Amino acid sequence: MAIIKDYCLWEEGLRKILWAKRFMPILEQIRKDYINEKPLNGINVAISVHLEAKTANLALLLKDLGANVYVTGSNPLSTQDDIAAALVHEDIEVFAIRGATEEEYFYHLEKTLENDIRLIIDDGGDLTYLLHTKLENLSDKIMGGCEETTTGIIRLKALEKDGKLKFPMIAVNNAYCKHLFDNRYGTGQSTWDGIMRTTNITVAGKHVVVAGYGFCGKGIAKRAQGLGAKVIVTEVDPIKALEAYMDGFEVMKMEDAAKIGDIFVTATGCKDVVRYEHILEMKDGAILCNSGHFNVEIDIETLEKKAIKIYEARKNITGYKLENGKDVFVLAEGRLVNLAAADGHPIEIMDMSFAIQALCTIYVAQNYKNLDKKVYQVPSEIDSYVAMAKLKSLGIEIDRLTNEQKKYLNSWEV
Repeated sequence: MAIIKDYCLWEEGLRKILWAKRFMPILEQIRKDYINEKPLNGINVAISVHLEAKTANLALLLKDLGANVYVTGSNPLSTQDDIAAALVHEDIEVFAIRGATEEEYFYHLEKTLENDIRLIIDDGGDLTYLLHTKLENLSDKIMGGCEETTTGIIRLKALEKDGKLKFPMIAVNNAYCKHLFDNRYGTGQSTWDGIMRTTNITVAGKHVVVAGYGFCGKGIAKRAQGLGAKVIVTEVDPIKALEAYMDGFEVMKMEDAAKIGDIFVTATGCKDVVRYEHILEMKDGAILCNSGHFNVEIDIETLEKKAIKIYEARKNITGYKLENGKDVFVLAEGRLVNLAAADGHPIEIMDMSFAIQALCTIYVAQNYKNLDKKVYQVPSEIDSYVAMAKLKSLGIEIDRLTNEQKKYLNSWEV
């Protein structure tokens, strides 16, 4: 039995899903290529990904390929209740409600996994976590799965390193057609969409501090620069810090950037990146937000304990009056600002990422008996399929190597 907020919302949700479908030609190509084969026929698949229209199209594709699909969210504030209702209308079981408490959120994850699940599609590693802890008894039935994001892969690699990973997982985030486009262009655009629609302030001329210069941080910094901001990057990796410098950004420690920044955006996958000691140094009116998977990058817990006043400044903006008399503002409770305060990545970007998810899910279903309990990279042929399908949808043709060129590139002789 599904757990959603209100089934009556399904019509609006279906409109959103159909709109997104118009801009997801790669998923449609996969549907055409595999619909007769039905490679997931009869397999129970659990999806824990930010529950909005693009994710719904992934779920519906897997259903068309024969899977029995069970869907939950991967963050309480990124679930869209009308999308959940629409999926239920399309005969997919959903366990997710926007704004769920942490206890409710994990209950929804558990209910999803209690459906004789064989394959998982995870975003952040919460399904994997439960299958290695509270619901460990269910892990023996898991063929394997896919992980969408950097944070989840960090958790998977830690399990693999300790020899505790119980089934094979594909690191979808590491695919070229994922991190080069989703993390950089998707996060870059959607983060600023969330910030601007939530605050309604000008970005041009402001000092923007971006914590972390991985592919997500690069996208956020580039988009801020394009909007006219003066961008500062903070990093712990010397190579990434040097890269940010060479890309034309100021690089400094957070304790120094805290005194300068007007808007702070975290995208590291680590905890306590912006600590209370940093917040005390910030300007009156500084704005803080996060684009990392979990709401741990800004130390909200200490901020709430130390603030002398907490108030709603505007929808999705919490104001904190500090002991020094300054006010700082946190967007979307420190959760992913691009999803909790906007609609997430652009549709065309997620078409690529979810195409990789779908193809990797098929790959695991067909090859799990030959896979060890480890983290695998996305097979190169899947990356190539998605890239070629994307180019085709754009009407772009590229050159191909001649046999003579192939021979030249694979020979040591001149």
